[in-house]
Amino acid sequence: MNGLDWNEAMERALGEARAAAEHGDVPVGAVLVDSSGVIVAADHNRREERSDPTAHAEMLVLQAAAQGRGDWRLDGLTLVVTLEPCAMCAMAAVWARVDRIVYGAADPKAGAAWSLFNIPQDERLNHYCEMEAGVQEEDCAAVLEEFFRSRRA
Repeated sequence: MNGLDWNEAMERALGEARAAAEHGDVPVGAVLVDSSGVIVAADHNRREERSDPTAHAEMLVLQAAAQGRGDWRLDGLTLVVTLEPCAMCAMAAVWARVDRIVYGAADPKAGAAWSLFNIPQDERLNHYCEMEAGVQEEDCAAVLEEFFRSRRA
């Protein structure tokens, strides 16, 4: 993938987000895509399911890809996620040397990839991630809005 059209990967991430909602987790999905467009890992939030505060979709795909590669360095990969990564996930992407982060909906309350912080592009860190925001933003936001609306009803 050349970074211009991330819609197919985001569709897969949206499918993962919907799966999270099925077991009561906040519907966030993520995939890791290699430079030829192949999805190498896909998962969704599993905090409630696993009683694990670190079981964010992004963390799970980073772990799966590292295990699959046998290396913690995930250069050459793009993280595609339905919601702007939080500080934990943004920093994990930097530590993993991910090339690019692509996300759908911004997170004005906890986003660390432009909204509150810009961890992936902080010049003080030893790695820089390219970023693209707003891919299928309305669809990504709608999944979250529906989930929280149903919880309040």
